[in-house]
Amino acid sequence: MARYTNSLCRLCRRENLKLYLKGDRCYGDKCAFERRAYAPGQHGQRRGGKVSDYRIQLREKQKVKRIYGVLEKQFRGYYYRADKQKGITGTTLLMLLESRLDNVIYRMGFAVSRNQARQLVRHNHFLVNNRKVNIPSYRVKPGDVIEIKEKSRKVPQLMEAMETVVRRGVPEWMEVDKDQFRGTLKALPNREDLTMPIQEQLIVELYSK
Repeated sequence: MARYTNSLCRLCRRENLKLYLKGDRCYGDKCAFERRAYAPGQHGQRRGGKVSDYRIQLREKQKVKRIYGVLEKQFRGYYYRADKQKGITGTTLLMLLESRLDNVIYRMGFAVSRNQARQLVRHNHFLVNNRKVNIPSYRVKPGDVIEIKEKSRKVPQLMEAMETVVRRGVPEWMEVDKDQFRGTLKALPNREDLTMPIQEQLIVELYSK
């Protein structure tokens, strides 16, 4: 399966925005974006010049792809699905990405990053409504209960994530019971609940050409 294998810190620097792709490290002094807040590469510090509308739209699309950890083919599929549904296409696109199982697990604090959440899901550490699910892109619906399997509750990565989630908090649209190692998606978030600086309309304009 295709996946990104290079430095995650390069992605933050390329987008000129901290994307929090490496979990707790992104909050500390070792964050590469804090130390080198310019684009990667030999000429990163000298990049500039004319910025076209297409470049702005492309960078927005790349940024959202990297935040949620999906590749181009999959991201395009989410866009086409959102475009066919009723409502605002850009907002629907974000809701589809937010409802991915790996994202929900990250939001609940069972993983320090979406990348780690994907790995934990693939390794069969979670149940959804008491059923084993090992597909990171599985679509979680309001009312679904996500639970750490009993045999996995002492996995170091899971324990560390549950201890450090206080730094970023758990969203209001989720309910987490740490003692029972489970969480419930109460509802999908409203657009104003998503605080990352995303301009989804630029993505719609890009794909509409």
